[in-house]
Amino acid sequence: MMSFLTKLRVVLAILLCKLLRFASRLLHRGGTAMPGRIALKLCPDLLSRLSKGVRIVTVTGTNGKTTCSRMIEEACLEAGLDYFSNRSGANLLSGITTEFVMNARCSGKMKKHTAVIECDEAAARLVFGQLMPSVIVVTNLFRDQLDRYGEITHTLSNIREGIRSVPEALLCLNADCSLTASLSLDGLPNRICWYGVNELTGFRSAGSALSDASHCIRCKTEYDYDYHTYAHLGGFRCPQCGYRRPIPDYAISKVFQMDERHSDVLMQTPQGVIDLSVNLPAVYNLYNAAAAFTASVSFGISQEICCSALGSFSCGFGRMESFPLAGGTRMILVKNPAGCTQALEYLSQVQNPFVFVFCLNDRSADGTDVSWIWDAGFESLISMSDRIGSLIVSGERAEDMRVRLKYAGFSDQRILVIQNPASLVDHLETLDLPVFILPTYTAMLDLRKVIVHRCGGAEFWE
Repeated sequence: MMSFLTKLRVVLAILLCKLLRFASRLLHRGGTAMPGRIALKLCPDLLSRLSKGVRIVTVTGTNGKTTCSRMIEEACLEAGLDYFSNRSGANLLSGITTEFVMNARCSGKMKKHTAVIECDEAAARLVFGQLMPSVIVVTNLFRDQLDRYGEITHTLSNIREGIRSVPEALLCLNADCSLTASLSLDGLPNRICWYGVNELTGFRSAGSALSDASHCIRCKTEYDYDYHTYAHLGGFRCPQCGYRRPIPDYAISKVFQMDERHSDVLMQTPQGVIDLSVNLPAVYNLYNAAAAFTASVSFGISQEICCSALGSFSCGFGRMESFPLAGGTRMILVKNPAGCTQALEYLSQVQNPFVFVFCLNDRSADGTDVSWIWDAGFESLISMSDRIGSLIVSGERAEDMRVRLKYAGFSDQRILVIQNPASLVDHLETLDLPVFILPTYTAMLDLRKVIVHRCGGAEFWE
């Protein structure tokens, strides 16, 4: 039983958090993380207290967290579950705490008892033990924001430490990512459900030129691959110690159609083979779909509902988000070499002329070290040069991006620099061609705010 002073501290922390959130929304500031951060100063164990009795699926990893989480949300919605989530993308301890407070009564009793929570991979070691999730999804591990995360093995250690605090949680792991799959080597007692993408006959692989895990995590021997999907993902195996890709329980085994809007695929499940339509394009979204399907079924949602949810799903908040601007605008968040290269690979499927925009910032949320742009495959844009009607760079580090595109093979005369987001939108409004914008995180927030004001749309926290 809580003492009177403890109860009082919990109630005061909740009231203060709610008040700060209300004030922030009045000022159109979002109030996603700050209210929770201050509430935790008053009651450091607030999240663990509020999460008791809540059934939670948590998604972590480098790329695909938000998209995978929204896919699981769609399945929960179609299943009729009364859930809440951190839709705003505030995925650190403070932001997650804010969402739990907003779904709690002032007494501390929760209004809803199901949650889908996206968790930053660096915060996993702090968050998992407080949430005690039923299901944990690990999407993948890539080199990302070295100034913040450090080496990729450090990120892996953070996730491993978080998982150790929740031995009862079911792990949904990417069998194709040798780093993610290595969690099974650590003697964790958790049950594991594997997902992946099998070798796809006739599918053009993105190749293995970019790899964040070329050598065995156990014995440091260079991996052999039966096939690649992209980067270091695929049918890896170590010729020395025998560590290899686990056989997935859920696997996409065939692509019937993949265009710039959606994919029709075949998925193998423990119950048999099913046809699956994913209402998003690109091979990396096949992984997101497989992860969400696996997690949703593990969470108790039927396969039929999962199929329906993926077929109707529409992601937002900068992840393949569409806007009625110019001849149609699509925004694709990028933040590291692997994700950026895959976004460029997606553009290769666009058959008609389009405008290419890259927005580069270097704030703390983006990663202050922008040297990663030299590892991303911008050279692939040259093969699309005849379809790129206009080439624009924007953001605080637009000049760095201009230099990168010049080294990729574009003449300086083709590259237009528009640093200011409002000026960029002014220019895009004069165009008729479809526009594809690849922004880093804070550049996306800045630009999206202007576009939503001009064209309408939901605030980033909605």
